[in-house]
Amino acid sequence: MSFVSEFKAFAVKGNVVDLAVGVIIGAAFGKIVDSLVKDIIMPLVGRVVGGLDFSNYFLMLSSPPAGYSGPMTYEALTKAGVPLLAYGNFITVALNFLILAFVIFVMVKQINRLRLAEPAPAAPAPEPEDVKLLREIRDALKR
Repeated sequence: MSFVSEFKAFAVKGNVVDLAVGVIIGAAFGKIVDSLVKDIIMPLVGRVVGGLDFSNYFLMLSSPPAGYSGPMTYEALTKAGVPLLAYGNFITVALNFLILAFVIFVMVKQINRLRLAEPAPAAPAPEPEDVKLLREIRDALKR
């Protein structure tokens, strides 16, 4: 079997195609959930906590270069090459993760609730009369 035909047989197997579809759907779903958190939930959270923004909380590990006159924000100092301990950015990412995990948990819980209930296993069929009669005859012969 040649390399090309072996690769073709591998690529068109159901598992590989299913995996590819799962990755594509997962990426699209990830974008939807990311937008939900970033564009809808985080602004509401920011409004509730009074517009608190953790992303500009940092500690400078060294002073800015001589003659630096730019703003003392995270982005400007990073562009200027100042090493920063950006704990605020970490807090923001951690909060985003917790909110994202909660949203996914609620979505999965609702999807599982909406799924059709599995049908209950069918009750065993009643025993045929001829089998009952044969058992009675067998038991009578044993005596």
